[in-house]
Amino acid sequence: MLPEHSPFSPDLRRALDGLLASFTPAQRFWLAGYLSSGETAPAVAAPAAATKLTILYGSESGNSEKLADLSAKESKKRGFIPTVKNMADIQPADLAKVENLLVIVSTWGDGEPPETATSFYKAFMSEALSLPKLRYSVCALGDTSYEKFCQMGKDFDARLETFGAQRIHPRVDCDLQYEKPHRAWLDGALTAFGPATAAAPLVPAFAIPAAAAEFDKTNPFQAELKERVLLNGKGTAKETVHYELSLEGSGLTYEPGDSLGVIPVNAPDVIADLLKAAKLVGTEKVVVPDLGSKTLADALREDFDITALSRPVLTKLQEVTKSKKLATLLAEGSKDKLKDYLWGRWIVDALEEFAAKGLSPEALISLLRPLPPRLYSIASSPLAHPDEVHLTIASVRYQSFGKARKGVASTYLADLVKSGDKVPVYTNTNKNFRLPASGDTPIIMVGPGTGVAPFRAFVEHRAALEQKGKSWLFFGDQRYTYDFLYQTEWQDHLASKALTKLDVAFSRDQPEKIYVQQRMIERAKELYAWLEEGAHFYVCGDATRMAHDVNEALISVVAQQGGKSREAAEAYIEDLKKAKRYQRDVY
Repeated sequence: MLPEHSPFSPDLRRALDGLLASFTPAQRFWLAGYLSSGETAPAVAAPAAATKLTILYGSESGNSEKLADLSAKESKKRGFIPTVKNMADIQPADLAKVENLLVIVSTWGDGEPPETATSFYKAFMSEALSLPKLRYSVCALGDTSYEKFCQMGKDFDARLETFGAQRIHPRVDCDLQYEKPHRAWLDGALTAFGPATAAAPLVPAFAIPAAAAEFDKTNPFQAELKERVLLNGKGTAKETVHYELSLEGSGLTYEPGDSLGVIPVNAPDVIADLLKAAKLVGTEKVVVPDLGSKTLADALREDFDITALSRPVLTKLQEVTKSKKLATLLAEGSKDKLKDYLWGRWIVDALEEFAAKGLSPEALISLLRPLPPRLYSIASSPLAHPDEVHLTIASVRYQSFGKARKGVASTYLADLVKSGDKVPVYTNTNKNFRLPASGDTPIIMVGPGTGVAPFRAFVEHRAALEQKGKSWLFFGDQRYTYDFLYQTEWQDHLASKALTKLDVAFSRDQPEKIYVQQRMIERAKELYAWLEEGAHFYVCGDATRMAHDVNEALISVVAQQGGKSREAAEAYIEDLKKAKRYQRDVY
């Protein structure tokens, strides 16, 4: 119950934990009042039995799971008895036994459920339930750059109401900066459920003073860039860079499968183009929420997303400019036209078209959301590289509508950070992408392009632990000569037996394009045999096409080699997911 940073020795902390765990909620409340006031706490009537609360989450990258755990801790402080449930571990019918429910669910991509919540979501949306005794509230996580922002939360909220459940507190839809909206929602929802004990004000766990600095996205560690290596050969069409960052002195830890959050800044040329379109110079003073006054140029550099164009941005722009043309584009009947307009354009394009007279500094920043951090799969094992973290990042550069475009974070690292410079980072846990508990369990890894990053960490980690389980990597890219990322390392791992098998697919080395999913089909017999032996199957990389194609190939392998119908093969794969033997880290 007591955090490790509490000012007690380990032995005393364990003793206090045991004692506190034996107290009733009413006893803990009384003791808290006594200790905080220095005298006998006032007599406050607490209920004889605390209220049970179920917290149900669906998480892709771990954010909803983290908020579910935080919600449980905070509800305990108010005297509730919380139970945290992953959507992967229950059935919709189980909700009939629940009276008080908090749902925290993220939306993956453009309106899809998180991987681990897919089965629950499909059943939940198709079954007919009667839940008249259920009281609930929903916290939805999403990204406003997608058309179907927070769709999963909206679906769960509406469906629970259809089942006769009582919404006791309004749903909140959170963008990428979800901490404050979640905290306000949780406070309101717990209050609406009624006092489990005489409730104390909600105090977020991350606001408790710590004995030592704890680094996260609100307080990132300044990691020194130790080394960068261009992984592609001369003549390539790609720019894939290996970065090595120092974590020395940070106290940050990670496991293979986790990701690193990078907090970038916007590029000078992108800022200059936006200022020009708004007819501003950048020296104007603006007030940034929670940060105070600074120059507009500094605010655009450090604090705001100045590229991603979305419906919310255009809606705010229309409110400022009163553009009839933009109002027509935003009309309910123009969804397809709006979708076409948003594709490939940036905020600067919208300003040039709909704000020809320019904007005030305040109007400009009112359009913008906070600059979100970027999460990158970690490409190193902490056992192989103590006090370091490695990343494998493709620098995003392209042309659209006659203008050069670039990724914010990938080119921040490639263009603006030099060796020896500091990069603001934090580690992000991903419990849904983990090596098997046993080092003897076979693993199959499918990671084309930069999707190979976590598998470099997997293989390094098993090698460092001298684990003997078989491992099989499917890697793909454009050309063998230029784009075989970490080629010599894979060859060394094959020689040492840390890697058992390696199959590669280079799509541009022959007239017909060959991808990793085709290699899977070619190796179908052995691939299925590994699965039957208990192998865990992993996929990392592009979610738009690759992950879907790999999944289809896996269904084909299981159906063909197992003598199953498609439906039976899909059920087989669903069982792999439920057993956490099929895990994906896709983006």
